[in-house]
Amino acid sequence: MKDLKIFINLTRLNRPIGYLLLFWPCSWGLAYAYSLNKNIETFLFYIVLFFFGAVLMRSAGCIVNDIVDRKLDKKVRRTRYRPLAANLISVERAFIYIIVLCGLAFCILIQFNLLTICLGLASMTLAFSYPFMKRITYWPQLFLGLTFNWGIIMAWASITDFLTIEIFLVYLAAIFWTLGYDTIYGAQDIIDDEIIGVKSTSIKFKSMLKKFVFSCYTISLLILFIFFYSNMNSIYFLFPLFGFSATLFYQIYIFNKKKPVTCMQAFRVNNFSGFYLFLTFLTFSL
Repeated sequence: MKDLKIFINLTRLNRPIGYLLLFWPCSWGLAYAYSLNKNIETFLFYIVLFFFGAVLMRSAGCIVNDIVDRKLDKKVRRTRYRPLAANLISVERAFIYIIVLCGLAFCILIQFNLLTICLGLASMTLAFSYPFMKRITYWPQLFLGLTFNWGIIMAWASITDFLTIEIFLVYLAAIFWTLGYDTIYGAQDIIDDEIIGVKSTSIKFKSMLKKFVFSCYTISLLILFIFFYSNMNSIYFLFPLFGFSATLFYQIYIFNKKKPVTCMQAFRVNNFSGFYLFLTFLTFSL
């Protein structure tokens, strides 16, 4: 039981917001592709595959991140009790977990077409280089946006077997969404991160944090509105899109960089944001 608890803490399986934020973009790509291919069985089957793929890859990514950051995590109040930082597990065993998780994820990946497999393998470069970004740039949140939303393109390709400019437009909107919510998340650790020399958009824009997040979310919404408006069959997509918009601005309203607990509360609202945008794409596809 002790080893299981350590594994759960190491992979953050007890914190589903992480793998849900990886899964929701996949669901958007699938729902958009469903507008062209009305095969409900394939859609539902792929939803399940992408969900478990998101859980596995996010779990593996957390371990990689903790291996790279284990010395830094010891110096941050919020992360000092993570298994690797607290020396509850060896790096060697953590690597074994990564291999197993990635192996299971690969078994899921090969269920798709060749284009999706190639896109999935290409994403590994993004996924495993992300932990190093906070050491070299103030924009690790942007890099996370590139990484976490790659599933939009993969999900679309898994059904259509081709790529379009439109799906990259959705990808761009999602990047700005992630740039906003991860800046809120990073605001929890501004004081500790400045002491240890870690970089982030939370630190870069700390004097105008809400304005920066507002700008990111507004750009994301504008891109999405242009996308839906230019491709729409009806205006019903506006209703769930309004729900998505409301969750974003609610986050800006409630978070306060001086109160870390409010940053986490606002960050978790993004699960609803992802769900509402999924409903938007489903409505658009009907």
